[in-house]
Amino acid sequence: MVHFTMLGRGYRVLDMVRVADNEQYDRQDLPSTGARPALGDAISMSEVLRVPSLLGAEVLAGSSGMGRSVLLVNVMEVPDILPWVRPQEMLLTTGYPLPQEEAGLVGLIHDLADRELAGIAIKSGRYLDSVPHAVRQAADQRGFPVIELPATAAFDRIINDVVARILNRRADVLKRAEHVLGELVSGVVTGGDLTQICRGLLSRIGDAALVTTADGRVLAECGAGRFAEELDVLRELDCFDRSGRFLVEAEPTHISRHGGDGMHWLSVGVHGGTRDIGRLVLFGRQPMGAEDAHLAEQAAAAAALVITKQQAVQAVESKYQADFLHDILRGRAGTRRDILSHAQSLGWDLDRPLLVVVAEANHGAGPGEDEIPGEEVRSLQERFATAWTNTVRRHDPQAAVVWSSDEVIAVFGIDPQARQDEALALVEGFARAVRGLGGGGRRTFSTGISRTLDDVLRLPEAYEEARKAVEVGRRMDGNQSVRHFDSLGVFRLLSLIPDTQELYAFAVETLGVLATDDKPEYADLRRTLAVLLEHNLNVAETARALHFHYNSLRYRISKLERMLGPFTRDAQRRFAITLALHALQLTDR
Repeated sequence: MVHFTMLGRGYRVLDMVRVADNEQYDRQDLPSTGARPALGDAISMSEVLRVPSLLGAEVLAGSSGMGRSVLLVNVMEVPDILPWVRPQEMLLTTGYPLPQEEAGLVGLIHDLADRELAGIAIKSGRYLDSVPHAVRQAADQRGFPVIELPATAAFDRIINDVVARILNRRADVLKRAEHVLGELVSGVVTGGDLTQICRGLLSRIGDAALVTTADGRVLAECGAGRFAEELDVLRELDCFDRSGRFLVEAEPTHISRHGGDGMHWLSVGVHGGTRDIGRLVLFGRQPMGAEDAHLAEQAAAAAALVITKQQAVQAVESKYQADFLHDILRGRAGTRRDILSHAQSLGWDLDRPLLVVVAEANHGAGPGEDEIPGEEVRSLQERFATAWTNTVRRHDPQAAVVWSSDEVIAVFGIDPQARQDEALALVEGFARAVRGLGGGGRRTFSTGISRTLDDVLRLPEAYEEARKAVEVGRRMDGNQSVRHFDSLGVFRLLSLIPDTQELYAFAVETLGVLATDDKPEYADLRRTLAVLLEHNLNVAETARALHFHYNSLRYRISKLERMLGPFTRDAQRRFAITLALHALQLTDR
């Protein structure tokens, strides 16, 4: 039985007609005509004309829009129907409430098309002899179907037939989705992984599928057909950044998108309870709609089971591994033989030249970061640790990577002949990959690198070197520093002074007003002084480095000596000034 309800001065079929009016599937990319294609639970206008009660109906105009989808049926019985209409709705009318003037009828067609209705079916004869030519032209222009109903057509039968067709479509979609979910969950229970889930989804829709972390790093992927061996071509689509990370922050869910090479993609969220733990992304050469999204959601539910299980196992393993590495760093892990044997059982190779890297998230670096809820902080920490683990182990599968709170410690093999700049370049590459070119909402972090060590018993010393490089690097370079311990120079000694106020007092005592920013010229003079000292007082080289005229620089040097004393002739004074400039860098001023 079909019920109606009065809305203003129009009638609308109740919610049983709107079975598929679901917000998450209502946000589809629209073709250039503005028409929504028939997707998921909807049926197209062409399918509507095949219901028994519409046999004999004729398409008068707008035939290019017969692919428009129908989710709702509304009976137009008053002229001002516009406040009551909704997208993907088909209107039925006797013609009585239609505007009598041709211009008004043309305007109504444009208004209905603007509101993304599916079409209008008119019972002509009694109130409208025929549809004017100008109206047909407008409908053809907009791809908005205008249907002429036979005189015997009954609105209640039409509504019943359309509702039945929509409900049947809905039942079919649910049945297929339930079957897909059952198969995928069964596969997970029997030990299936994320790649198998992608493969199971591709047996029904799409050409490629992948599962990512919450910030877009690919965990698993699978392709069919030509994509079985050419998945890398997907990384050229504009939904990925140069590091191969899926741009979750720019890609909305449940919306079919398209890019180069005629490829379309659709992403759905993977949720573990209330937590966002990833994305499942489906790629295909055909546009994807609500039914595809519904099937992808079932695969995402199965993926959530796998990821949640993996995270639970990893949490236990990570704690065990972190405890062992921290025992090594405290000198409590036993002999060299004990350490190497235990490390080997964890899949680590520590019997070779090693490098220690410490990466530490910066506190309070982002806007409002201190107000982030505890659960979200935990999620950010896990993403940070996972990103470092995946990045380092792609380079060295036998590396040790552990994390605790906001700190990640990575111990991996290195060529014993590697220079400082080579080690720095390698770790800078890791840091870029972890940042994912800055996307995904991650926090900033600072990174420190130890010297190369050739004995596992020197790990505590190397860890302290990396920690010192993090601490000093952050104070010298800001919140995204990557520093090698050997690059710290005199800063290593200065950093041993815990009281930065003491450092600043020394800088003021030595540099006077130049240690302040009371005047804009002071910072400029400090830079001139620093470059001059770096070039060992060579005026010509300093002038070239600063792009100054030689005489202009001579004038500045004279001014600096009036403020600081004869530092060009006094080596002790020059050393104190150099030290003060370095100390000033380590203060918060």
